[in-house]
Amino acid sequence: MTTFFLAAVERIPLGTAVAIEFLGPLTVAGVMSRSRRALVWPLLALMGVVLLTEPWHGEVDLAGVGFALLAAACWGSYNVLMQRVGDRFSGISGLSLTIPVAALATLPVGLPQVIGGDFSWGVLLAAAGIALTAPVIAFGLEMLALRRMTHTAFGTLLSIEPAFGVLIGLLILHQAPTLLQVGGIALVVIAGAAAQRDGRRKPAQEPGEPRPTAVEAV
Repeated sequence: MTTFFLAAVERIPLGTAVAIEFLGPLTVAGVMSRSRRALVWPLLALMGVVLLTEPWHGEVDLAGVGFALLAAACWGSYNVLMQRVGDRFSGISGLSLTIPVAALATLPVGLPQVIGGDFSWGVLLAAAGIALTAPVIAFGLEMLALRRMTHTAFGTLLSIEPAFGVLIGLLILHQAPTLLQVGGIALVVIAGAAAQRDGRRKPAQEPGEPRPTAVEAV
């Protein structure tokens, strides 16, 4: 997910990449909702993405959009799979299983860059900081949240992320969106917020906890 996202932001603005990536969890929220009408929200977000990319100008970086869509698919799958892992392991111990898998999956991409690139200890320290911030802290908190929330509620709380992507792109990367693109971001955020349905799920049974008998269940 992160690898595809980084490949996307090399080619398209940060806010656009975040908005496209957000289609992943938002689509999961719509599909997993009890109401089929919830599918209208991913469609609304897709309209916002169209306004962001402005394909009628003929300047769309198809590779960047494609990488962002792959990141979106990974993010949606991550939400589903991580909730199952979080339900089977207490706390964030399941994260210790996922990080080595991620390292092996990205090894073919990262290792050649380390061997053939300009390696420096400063870059290594920066990478260690990113590893601590993104996979460990952020994903750990997400795992704890997914154990207590539905896919829909989780996706809704993430709805503000595209707006933050535009804000960071503006303040740090000086990527100023047009008014039409601001409208597209607004559609994505509104779609994420409107997808909220039944925001809290029943607590998962802790590993090793005895299951209730039929009498206790009644």
